[in-house]
Order: sequence, then structure tokens, then C-alpha cells
Amino acid sequence: MSEEAPRQDLVRRRSLADAWWSLVAIAVAMLFFFPIYWAVSTSLRRPADTFTVSGVGIPWVHFTPTLDNWLLEMSQPESFRAFTNSTVISLSAVTIALLLGLPAAYALARFKFFRVPNKDITVWFLSQRVLPPVATAVPFFIAFSTLELLDTRLALIVCTATFILPFVVVIVRQTFFDLPIELEEAALVDGASYLSAFLRVAVPLAMPAIAAAALIMFAFSWNEYLFAVILTIKGAATMPVHIAGGADTRGVQFWFVAVRSLIAMIPPVLLALLAQRYIVRGLTLGAVKG
Repeated sequence: MSEEAPRQDLVRRRSLADAWWSLVAIAVAMLFFFPIYWAVSTSLRRPADTFTVSGVGIPWVHFTPTLDNWLLEMSQPESFRAFTNSTVISLSAVTIALLLGLPAAYALARFKFFRVPNKDITVWFLSQRVLPPVATAVPFFIAFSTLELLDTRLALIVCTATFILPFVVVIVRQTFFDLPIELEEAALVDGASYLSAFLRVAVPLAMPAIAAAALIMFAFSWNEYLFAVILTIKGAATMPVHIAGGADTRGVQFWFVAVRSLIAMIPPVLLALLAQRYIVRGLTLGAVKG
């Protein structure tokens, strides 16, 4: 009995600590989800209710919800065009970055270069993310203006692919480096070329890291605003530019901004939910070597 009492006391303390940490986790989750809830609440209000509803704006409690804002926004051709532009630009930029970045990452992991060490090349790729994008805005604008590519999807695809390319090299290079080289050597002994070993052995084994890098790049591409607002006018405007356009001479139309923001959240959230197991696995692959 004397040993059982301290054990029960320890269990009670751990249960109490777990309960407190659970409350903290719930409070933090509510803090981060509140902006999403507020966007949903605002999107279901009439324009007049946006400024008159008090409290936290609970539907059917503080106001009568309506889908008029959603129906009106979805009927606008500008919304469909912006959503299509963002989808095409993001997917194209990610595809180009993968096609260029995967061979570069594999080469840096498997081959030695003369004159310039592999580590210095990798640091150079990483420095492209440190470079402020606004520093290249004027050169890009002048170049695309000369080529008559302003307000085109191609201009944004090139810019976006340029700035997300380092993600592939930095993330996937370490994964290739940690893969057993004996598997590729076995393929080479069986008559495979370096290209075949890369495509048939290395790439399939590195798919979790590639998927994680692709999701990160898609998120950056989808949220790109700086070059989208500088290089486009109307025809190639993306969702971030469309969201920022929710202001007129009367002020910010918060009900339309809320609808556009929620629409813009759908593709990244769906992709993250569908491939969430690849994100953690891909980013932690090779983190611990035994």
C-alpha cells in the first residue's frame, strides 16, 4: 500500500499536466483558426451586416447568413480567370522547377565538380532564397517589357520558377545524398546508364522528399503577390492580386475579400490534406543517420 499511493499520485499529476497542455493546445488552435472562422462569417453576411453585427459573428445567432456574396463572386468572370491563372502558373512553375532542380540536386549529391566545390554550389542555390525578390523586380519588368510579355502567364511562370528552384535543390539534394549508392551502382552494373539509374532508382526512392518540396513550392507559387502585381494588369492577374482588388471608391468590400480569401485557400489546403504523410516523411528523410 505504501508504494501504491505515490504511484497513483504520480499518475494524477501526469493526467493534470496532460489536461493543462491539452487546454493550451486547444487555445492555440482556436487562435490560429479564428481568422478562417471570421472569413467564413464575413462571407455569409450582407454588406450592411459587416459593420453592424456585434460579438464574434455567429451565424443564426448574431445575423441571418446568406450565400449572395458567394453566388455573386462565383458569377464574375474575373474570379474564374484569376483562379485559372493561379492554377496554371503554380503548376507550370512547380513542374519547371522539378525538371531543372532534380537533375541538379542529383548531380550535386553524386558527382564531384572541378574548380568549384559542391558545397559552394549548394550555398549559391540557397542564396537565391536569401536574395530579396524586390531587388530583381525592375530587371524582370524591363526584360519582359522588351519581350512584350507583360500581363502574360509565361512571364509569371518564369519568375516564379526562378525563385522556387532552390527549394528542390536544397531539400532533395540531401535526400539523394543519404540514399544508398549501392542501389544505383547495382543498376549500373546491370547495364543501366546514369540517366536510367537516376530516373528508375533514385527518383522513386526520393519521392517523399520530392512531394514535400513540390507542396512547398506550390504554396509559394500560389501566394506570390509581388511579381503578380508588378508584371500583370488584368489578363494574367492571380488570386492574390484579385483579393487585393477588393477595394473600390467606397472602401474595402470585406464580404468579397472574405469570399476570395476562402476560395484561394481551397487548393493548398486540399493538396496538404491529400499529401500530408509525405510532408513530414519527406522533410525528415535523412535527418538521422544510423
